Amino acid sequence: MRTALAAKAARDILTLAPKLVGKPLTLVPFAIKANVLQQLLAVLLSEQVKDGELDFLEGQWVGVRVEDMELAFEVSFEQGFKVRPFTAPEVTFSANSAELLLVAAAKEDPDTLFFQRRLSIEGDTELGLEVKNLLLGIDVQSMPKGLKLMLDKLANMLTTLLQSSQTAPQWA
Repeated sequence: MRTALAAKAARDILTLAPKLVGKPLTLVPFAIKANVLQQLLAVLLSEQVKDGELDFLEGQWVGVRVEDMELAFEVSFEQGFKVRPFTAPEVTFSANSAELLLVAAAKEDPDTLFFQRRLSIEGDTELGLEVKNLLLGIDVQSMPKGLKLMLDKLANMLTTLLQSSQTAPQWA
């Protein structure tokens, strides 16, 4: 019984937390969200930028949908990251925040999530593969220490919650 309650609590946290963050996020003007995303991408992908690995994104727009937070935007790269509201990207990556966090922290492989239907990739197949390979090439160890530590702690907490949520039947 105790395990079932813990599993239900973990499932509730996994369901409610993104909604609690997502709702206030809808009130933030897009320009502010875009600025934060540009800065975050510049830090996360600084090595790839330096090595010229993002040249394939020039003139291309990649859509990102964080389903459980009702957040959608497009990203491109041309002498820096560009972020705009979601309109008509060449390829779209859709997943819940948990899956995207695990990919960013290199705790989960995008291919695994794709084949488990926890990550959707729609649109230009070639561009999608290039973006996926870019994600696989992110060296978490080269990230700034504070960001690496934060991602690691969040991903570990998330992994614990995911494991706890699967220890009892869904009806518990």
